[in-house]
Amino acid sequence: MKKIILLFAFGFISTGIFAQAPLEEGGVQLNAGVGLSGWGVPVYFGLDYGIAKDFTLGGQLSFQTDNDPYYYGGNDYNYDSTAIGIGANGNYHFNRILDMPSKFDFYAGASLTYYIWNYDDYNNNPHPDNTSLGLGLQVGGRYFFTDKFGINLELGGNTGTSGAKFGVTFKL
Repeated sequence: MKKIILLFAFGFISTGIFAQAPLEEGGVQLNAGVGLSGWGVPVYFGLDYGIAKDFTLGGQLSFQTDNDPYYYGGNDYNYDSTAIGIGANGNYHFNRILDMPSKFDFYAGASLTYYIWNYDDYNNNPHPDNTSLGLGLQVGGRYFFTDKFGINLELGGNTGTSGAKFGVTFKL
């Protein structure tokens, strides 16, 4: 058993040695995961593209749904909502100026997201026409286990995944 654990640990460490982060100019990576929000648990899928040394531009799609009970006018109701977010982001990656190991990626940036909200009010009247535009800031990091696969954690605000999001990253 000790040999299996030792072999696994050596393989894990050795695959991390060759990881390269952040994304190189012209590189593409896919991100997917879940977030934290006051309106349910959003799921997201995104793509980042290396536009220059230490800079990326990306896009993201998110979806969330929520069904919360509430009390209004002496009656109990459920508030049903769904939201779809279509956004773009730009990030600066600090690895070079902070002299960080290549298996880590530390970044910060801004995002702009268009939201399509659908909800039912206390009379169960649907409101499919509620949309908004959100401008947000984020800071995040990735840890790459191999040169193609890593995990990510991002903190930010004024987005559909407000609070935090956690997921995986695949470099193409």
